[in-house]
Amino acid sequence: MSVAAPATAAAAEIPAPPDARAATRRRRAHLFVAVIALALAVYVTKGLWQSPYVRTVSGNVGDQAFFEWVLGYGVYLLEHGGDPFFSTMMNTPDGVNLAANTSITAYAFLFAPVTILLGPQISFISILTLNLAGSAFAWYLFLARWVTRNRAAAALGGLFCGFAPGFISHANGHLNWTSGWVAPVVLWWLFKLREKGHWLRNGLVLGLLLAIGFTVAAEGLFFCALAAGIFLITWSVPRATRAEAREALPRVLAGLAVTGVVALALLAYPLYLHFAGPQTFSGTGFNQRHYAEDIGAFISYSDRTLAAWAGIGNDLSPNPTEQTSYFGLPLVVLVLFSLVQLWKRADPGRRSTLRALAVVAGVFFVISLGPRLLFFGNESYLPMPYAFLAHLPLFDSALPARYALALVGVFGVILTLSADELMRGKWRGRMAAAFALALVPIFPLPLLTSDRAPEPQFIADGTWKKYVPAGGTMSALPFAINVAGDGQRWQAYTMARGGQQFKIPDGYFLGPDVGGKEAKGRIGAVPRSTDWLFLRAALYGYIADLDNWDRAQARADFKYWGIDAVFLTDSITGPDGPLFRSAVETTATDLLGPPERVEDVLVWRIRPGVDPLDR
Repeated sequence: MSVAAPATAAAAEIPAPPDARAATRRRRAHLFVAVIALALAVYVTKGLWQSPYVRTVSGNVGDQAFFEWVLGYGVYLLEHGGDPFFSTMMNTPDGVNLAANTSITAYAFLFAPVTILLGPQISFISILTLNLAGSAFAWYLFLARWVTRNRAAAALGGLFCGFAPGFISHANGHLNWTSGWVAPVVLWWLFKLREKGHWLRNGLVLGLLLAIGFTVAAEGLFFCALAAGIFLITWSVPRATRAEAREALPRVLAGLAVTGVVALALLAYPLYLHFAGPQTFSGTGFNQRHYAEDIGAFISYSDRTLAAWAGIGNDLSPNPTEQTSYFGLPLVVLVLFSLVQLWKRADPGRRSTLRALAVVAGVFFVISLGPRLLFFGNESYLPMPYAFLAHLPLFDSALPARYALALVGVFGVILTLSADELMRGKWRGRMAAAFALALVPIFPLPLLTSDRAPEPQFIADGTWKKYVPAGGTMSALPFAINVAGDGQRWQAYTMARGGQQFKIPDGYFLGPDVGGKEAKGRIGAVPRSTDWLFLRAALYGYIADLDNWDRAQARADFKYWGIDAVFLTDSITGPDGPLFRSAVETTATDLLGPPERVEDVLVWRIRPGVDPLDR
C-alpha cells in the first residue's frame, strides 16, 4: 500500500501545462452548454413533467399514444420475444408494419428499464426532453469541431439548432423529429471519412450510426443523406477545393463502401419489410398538398415563441405540430445579410463551403413548398419541383413541409460563423442588436398540455384478465385511432407491466388502404361498420338507429377481430379534450345489451358464453 505525499506549496503554484489547461476549459465549456441545453429542454417540456400520468401534448394525443405504445411494445419484446418491426398486438389480425412506421426501436429497447419501472409515460417525456437537449449539444459539438474554434459562437449555433421553432413544433408528440442529434452525429462521421488510415473504422461507425438512425428517425436520416450529398458534390466542384476533394475521394469511397455493407447487413430485414413486407403501402397517409410549406411561413412566427405570445402569430400551418420553418423576417434577413458579408470576406476555400450551404438551403426550400406554390394561405396554379418528385421512392413517403427543417442546420452554421466574426470584433456592434432582434422573438415557450383520461383501475390492477384469455383480444370503446388513442394507451401500459397480454383491433398507425400492397397509405386500419359506429358516436355524439343489419355486421366484425370483450371508461380523450362518452354508452347498450359494471369501467362480454348480439 502506498500513499501519495501531499503537494508542497511550491508544487501547488506550478501552472498546469497549456494542453491540460485547454482541455479543462473545453470540458467546462461542454458542461456549461450541456446544462443550459438540458435546462431549456426541461423548461419546454415542464407541462408534461408536472403531471406525467394525466397530461398530454395538446392537440396531438394520437402521436403520444402511438409512441407510448411502441415503448410498451419494447418491453413486451424483451419478455415474450417477437418481431421488432411487425406486430399483431395492434390491428389484429392483420397487424402493423412498424418498419413502415416510426417505430423508434432503438429507444424502445434502450429505455425499457425506465418503461418497466415508471411506465411509458415517463419514458416518452424523458426521450422528448433528452432529444431536445441532446440535439442542441450535438450541434454545438459539431460546430465547435468542424465550423469554428469559438466555443461561444458554437454554443449559440447549437442552441439555435436544438430549439429552433420547427423542432419545438415537432415536440408536440414527435419523438422521431425531435431526434435532431442524428444529423450532426452522422455528418461528423461522414466528414471523418476523409481521415488517412482510418477509413475502415470510420466506415464501420458510420454504418452503425445509419442503422440506429433508421430505427429512430428514418425520414430525417433521408433528409440528412440528401443534404450531405448535395453539399459534398457542390463543395467539390469549384477549383479552390477540387484538388482536396480528388485527393480524399478514394478514402471516402472506401469508407462509404464499408458503411454500405454494415448498414445493409443490419437493416436488410427492416428495409425489406419497409418496402415489400406485409401491411406495407405506397406514399403516405397524409395529403402532401396540405402538408406543404407556405412561402409566408418562413418569415412568420410559430405558436410557441415569444413573438406569438406578444401577438405576432400566424395561421399558415396545417396544424401546430407542422410549423417547420417559421424563422421570422428578422432572422431570415440576418442570415442572408450574414451570408453576403461572409462571402465578401472569405477566401476561395471558404466560399466553396458557403456556396454549398446556399445550394443545400435553396434545394430544400424549394422542395418544402410542395407541389403547388402557397403564398400567405393562397394556393396558386404554379407547379413546383416537388410535383415531379412526389411519386419517386422515398420522396413519396415524406411530407414536403418537413424539408424546411434542413434549413435549421444551414442557418445554424451561418449564425455560428457570423457570431464568430462578431465576437472577434470584426463586425460592428449593431450586429449584436441584429442578433437580438432575430433570436429573441423565436425563444421557445413551454409546450401546451391538456388533461387526458387516467388509466382505469380495471386495467391497472389486472382485473381485465378475468374477461380475456391469454392472447385474446379486447378493445376500449371507441376503438383506438389517432383522434381517440386511449385504447392504445391502455394496452401500452399493460405491455410495460409484463405478464399476460391482450391484443387490440385498429389503432393509430400508418397502413394500406383498400387494395393491399399497392394501396396508398392511410391513417389507421380500413374502417369497418362497427368501429366507425362507435367512433362516430364519440366524435360527434351521433346515436344511430340500429337495426338487424347493424347487429349482423357487428357479429361479423367481432368474429373477424376475435374480440372477447369491450369496455368503456368514465371519460374518453379526444384531440381537443373529452369526447361524447354518453353517446358511446348508449350505442353500445343498444347494440350489445346492458353492460356489467366492473370497478371503474363498463364491460360487455363478447365471448365466451352467450353472444349478446343473439337476443
